[in-house]
Amino acid sequence: MPSINDVKLNKTEYRNYTFLNTFTKTFLFMTFEALKPQVSSIISNTEHTVNEQLLKVCKLLEKHIEYYNWVGFYFRNGEKEELILGPYVGAPTDHTVIPFGKGICGQVAVSNKNFVVPDVTAQDNYIACSITVKAEIVVPIFVNGKNIGQIDIDSNTPDPFTEADERFLEFVCDKVSSII
Repeated sequence: MPSINDVKLNKTEYRNYTFLNTFTKTFLFMTFEALKPQVSSIISNTEHTVNEQLLKVCKLLEKHIEYYNWVGFYFRNGEKEELILGPYVGAPTDHTVIPFGKGICGQVAVSNKNFVVPDVTAQDNYIACSITVKAEIVVPIFVNGKNIGQIDIDSNTPDPFTEADERFLEFVCDKVSSII
């Protein structure tokens, strides 16, 4: 049986999660479950700086989940109503500062809720990072009930994100909140 280091989700294995067969749903769940201890291990390793830990999380997710093509963190810039780009893996971006309310990340900063975008072209308030991006998911990070940042995932595949992605990314954000 392959280890998690040998597994990367295939595009056909996650599309339309609610219609997938039991085997594929189980595979997707098991992949996320297998990644959880690795995320926990990265976060608990105090030999690295917070930014190094966050970058390692980004690399882990991008490596093992095929449709996670850009993985990064944005954080609130002090008391300003803007987000600043933190560690990320993927194509370079010009979006290093995002005002609250602008784009998907800025909307999550205001709403405090997950935002799943199956088709970025259908969003009026989308900030285009790359012509290859087809979908995006953003999940907020809370510390003491306050939204202090978020994880942002871009995918070059249309409509790849499922409820399983949301739950997994909520787990990641909860772990990240312990070191911020």
